[in-house]
Amino acid sequence: MDPVKIVRSRTVVLPATNIDTDQIIPARFLTTTTRAGLGRQLFTDWRYGPDGAPKPEFPLNRPEAAGCAVLVAGRNFGCGSSREHAPWALVDYGFRAVVSIEIADIFRSNALKNGLLPVVVDEPTARWLIEHPGAEVTLDVETTTLSLPTGEQVRFPLEPFARYCLLNGVDELGFLLAQAPRIEAYERRKSATS
Repeated sequence: MDPVKIVRSRTVVLPATNIDTDQIIPARFLTTTTRAGLGRQLFTDWRYGPDGAPKPEFPLNRPEAAGCAVLVAGRNFGCGSSREHAPWALVDYGFRAVVSIEIADIFRSNALKNGLLPVVVDEPTARWLIEHPGAEVTLDVETTTLSLPTGEQVRFPLEPFARYCLLNGVDELGFLLAQAPRIEAYERRKSATS
């Protein structure tokens, strides 16, 4: 997993509320255990018509969405079933952060474990972002701030361990494996005193 320190990007806005994990990545695409290629199926039922052609009106299909790494969504993003494929699909597509007034807890946890920054903001900030698609924003993981093009800086919550993992590009398992020498030294000391 790559470190996530600063995310500077224009935004893509999906203002719908209650965007669930089945809308993010439909269950029929959960047959894989690899992340590669899932970005093609991201929001597939919204992005493509019955013939498989991209719907030009869908925000991710619009030319101005190309290269955007920040998704702004309506309230309660990522609700529904727990599926790690949802953040996998978002990251594979190219998103590095999701901003909303409310992000479902299980999705938030899965996102953090996969290098996707879930940013919860207050209602005025969320409203401003939804009303200004394509706004250039900066997310700073170190200072936990979202900088708007207006100059305003908004703090967002981020648990210290999750922040450490994002900044260092490690997941929980990677963090534990890095502690192996210290754990082994502790075990040797405990064995010697037993």
